[in-house]
Amino acid sequence: MIGYLIKRILYAVPILLGVNLITFMLFFMVNSPDDMARAQLGAKRVTPQMIEAWKAERGYDKPLFYNEKASGIEAITQTLFVQESYKLFRFDFGRSDANHDIAQEIKARMGPSLSIALPTFLIGLVTNISLALLLVLFRGSRLDMTAMVIAVMIMSVSGLFYIIAGQVLFSKMWHWVPISGYESGWAGVKFIILPVIIGVFSGLGSGVRWYRSIFMEQLHQDYIRTARAKGLSELRMLFRHLLPNGMLPILTGVVVVIPSLFMGSLIMESFFGIPGLGSYTIDAINAQDFAIVKAMVFLGSLLYIVGLILTDISYVLFDPRVKL
Repeated sequence: MIGYLIKRILYAVPILLGVNLITFMLFFMVNSPDDMARAQLGAKRVTPQMIEAWKAERGYDKPLFYNEKASGIEAITQTLFVQESYKLFRFDFGRSDANHDIAQEIKARMGPSLSIALPTFLIGLVTNISLALLLVLFRGSRLDMTAMVIAVMIMSVSGLFYIIAGQVLFSKMWHWVPISGYESGWAGVKFIILPVIIGVFSGLGSGVRWYRSIFMEQLHQDYIRTARAKGLSELRMLFRHLLPNGMLPILTGVVVVIPSLFMGSLIMESFFGIPGLGSYTIDAINAQDFAIVKAMVFLGSLLYIVGLILTDISYVLFDPRVKL
């Protein structure tokens, strides 16, 4: 186990470097340090001296990938990419281009993101599995076929439509919940009800179809035939044999999603005014704040890799036939 974890951690290093390299290339293809300085300074008359001072203060005066003025290995190390990547791997996110502590912002915004993502994930997981088992129980019936048509219809509609429609119906027309905002504690429940409902409903189509396909595949296994030969009822067969044996492929999707819960939902948080990590990233992109963008991309990639490692470990725990 220890050797496997060390190997996977070593594999993660070049992956994170590659993601960081792509982030640098894509961002600076459309933004120059001068453009970033003008956006952050916000003054009507920004002088070249002000721009150069802003770039020097934040390290953007260095070359991006290759320093022609340096010699030897310093031609590579004395660059913006290497210097900033080194800080990221030390989990030193530094300060944003607007001079705010990024680590403190992440800690403060993690709670609002989890307050929406965690209930959406748990309620959606239970709902999707329950409905999928129900359709397997009534497989081939009109209920099954009708549900599959509805699932495809739900999948075919953009999640943005559900957000706008939910705000119009439940907030503007019926005034059941606030249209946007956030409060901590129990007072903030009224702000997260609608985002959670929309998140669960928009994921019903793909979730139910996926879990149903997993369970339908298990129906053709030998242990199901044995259970039926012993005279077990369909309900006992589903919950006692089918569901436990179907957990292994389910873990693939579930465990990988868990780390991404910390990153929040970009669209959901932006539309509902939730001060989470998703809206934090969107605001940073709009403000051309590269310090925040690279930190959030690095953190998201790291959490995704952790999710993949946890998935492999969970395979071994749930199925002794699987070896690391």
